[in-house]
Amino acid sequence: MKKFLSAVCLLSALTACAGSNDARYLISAMPGERIANLQSRSIEVRLVSLPTYASASEIVSEGEGGALFAEDAAQWADDPARGMSVALARGLSDRTGASVAVEPWPLNTPADVRLDVRVDQSYARADGMFELSGQFAISSPEGRVREFVKRFEIETPVEDPGAASAARALSTALAELSRQVALSM
Repeated sequence: MKKFLSAVCLLSALTACAGSNDARYLISAMPGERIANLQSRSIEVRLVSLPTYASASEIVSEGEGGALFAEDAAQWADDPARGMSVALARGLSDRTGASVAVEPWPLNTPADVRLDVRVDQSYARADGMFELSGQFAISSPEGRVREFVKRFEIETPVEDPGAASAARALSTALAELSRQVALSM
């Protein structure tokens, strides 16, 4: 009996150490139209602030009664805050032509502006829409541009139930957010 329990404990330990084979989904930057009226040549994107449920590695969707549930065997491929920050930086770079990087700023000369995004909601709703809402702030350490805070409420369709569609909808929402930020600057 003792040998059997030892074997069970060893098997449990090995199973716990084995890597998960859950599907992993990228938070991607999507191309968008060029914005020509930008006054800033460089933008530092601060790490996106997320609510606890959205900062976890599991992809969540709204279920019956408004509760949020983790999608079965589906995770983000990267830390969600980092993934969203990188997608916003790429979207802003593509739309504006500015030098854009996620914090910490890699150059000796400070960026013209700093973008700080704080997300209130980020999930696939039961009604087939993805909600991304919160606020973004533009600050200018050197006073080169007008500083401001602005709210955003973005809804994008989730084509099918499941993590892959939720990931595409988030990427679309982040593309729209980068467009709104670029137009605001």
